[in-house]
Amino acid sequence: MTTQRTPVLEVKHVTKRFPGVVANDDVNLTLYEGEILALLGENGAGKSTLMNIIYGLYKPTEGEIYVRGKRVEMKSPRDAIALGIGMVHQHFQLVPVMTVAENVMLGAERVRKNGLLDIKKVAEEIQELSHRYHLDVDPYAIIEDLPVGVQQRVEIIKALYREAEILILDEPTAVLTPQEIEGLFEIMRRLQAQGKSIIFISHKLKEVLYISDRIVVLRNGKVVGETTPAEATQERLAAMMVGREVILTVEKKPARPGKVVLRVEGLKAHSDLGEPALRGVSFEVREGEILGVAGVQGNGQTELVEVITGLRKAEGGKVFINGEDMTNARPRTITQKGQSSHVPEDRHGYGMVETYPVADNLVLNTYNLPPFAKGITINRPAIIEHAKQLISKFDVRTPSPLTPAGSLSGGNQQKMVVAREFSRPIKLLIAAQPTRGIDVGSIEFIHKQIVAKRDEGVAVLLVSAELDEIMALSDRIAVMYKGEILDIVPREEATRENIGLLMMGVRRGEQVGASENERASS
Repeated sequence: MTTQRTPVLEVKHVTKRFPGVVANDDVNLTLYEGEILALLGENGAGKSTLMNIIYGLYKPTEGEIYVRGKRVEMKSPRDAIALGIGMVHQHFQLVPVMTVAENVMLGAERVRKNGLLDIKKVAEEIQELSHRYHLDVDPYAIIEDLPVGVQQRVEIIKALYREAEILILDEPTAVLTPQEIEGLFEIMRRLQAQGKSIIFISHKLKEVLYISDRIVVLRNGKVVGETTPAEATQERLAAMMVGREVILTVEKKPARPGKVVLRVEGLKAHSDLGEPALRGVSFEVREGEILGVAGVQGNGQTELVEVITGLRKAEGGKVFINGEDMTNARPRTITQKGQSSHVPEDRHGYGMVETYPVADNLVLNTYNLPPFAKGITINRPAIIEHAKQLISKFDVRTPSPLTPAGSLSGGNQQKMVVAREFSRPIKLLIAAQPTRGIDVGSIEFIHKQIVAKRDEGVAVLLVSAELDEIMALSDRIAVMYKGEILDIVPREEATRENIGLLMMGVRRGEQVGASENERASS
């Protein structure tokens, strides 16, 4: 814990209202010099809104901000940058086709006397910053050619290039491998040693306890507590975030795999940009087991799920469900004939109709079947009764079955989708990012439901960018890298380290070459 208690940033009684929503409610926050302050809270708790206010992207409805004891009013990020505040967004603000140096100087261009950009001088400054903070970035590299962890370093260099003394890191570990996360934490410690002050935004309890000096917890837009890693536990932090006790460990018996339900052979497909996304993917999922698919987001996981569920055309290979060729079949055929269900990663785009009532959303893929329909006649009483049963069983918190689904919280929208997909007889469950953007309590509930389906004999294909979720739920783990499955590892042989290396493209038994070493240190 830092002993120097000089406030560099103070947020006093800040409230931010949007139409119909109070995103921040009378928030007070202090950041001290040379401190790593963790801001913890679930999606929707108000973390990012508060940071966007500090960075000048939003103007507070009420309240004041002080930087080094002086009250300030920031009308734009330019004002925040001038005050020594830098922000690394969860979704990087980089131009893929430009070099590191060009990205770093964007908006703060250095010009020679002849009017041309002084790329060389900027590159020299980047190299100096890289050396000082062990960031190791090539100023002339093209952004799209860099691993995600190195792109994040570029974002940090951008802030340091603008002489930031206060750094806001918004969910910085969301897309990193375990090795890259370790490297980021080393960088944060070096920045702290140089006197920088850091706000670390996260919802990952282990990371918060590991890296921070002090922890502030937000819930429903309010500060509900402050603690330190020495005083806190994961269980206590989870309870502060959710408002009740939460069981963080997933309890499950050993799997009892049966016959093959899903078989994928040599699957090939292209991304929306026409690039190869799947390069001959093959695997099997058996009844009574969970096969987890791990990997940094963007390595073909989305396209894999879309091909299996009929949402994207396979350019090669085969998909068999229950022994029947379902390659490029229609989604309804796969759902009904294949006895499969799909929890999509984009619940708004593929999992629900926001303007429809909850009751109608709960029968989106069965509304044409008895007892919900007879011929062309819809049976509304049966749909409403069905909805009441699922709302109770799956704890979907809604005022009424007739409430528009779009008005529910993210966690309740997800529980609604899970309720629909888990409530009918199935042999295959495809769950893509099933807990993305929901609170710890809803995660606990959904994890139990997934394990229960496995124990009923359902074959489960789980795709998640959260390695902790993959490790907790899976019986076997397949790792995807650049459209290929590098290896399938039994859970008892899987560690964060060996799965992390596979996520970086290093197969088991291979030597880590120069480029991999470079990525592993990121």
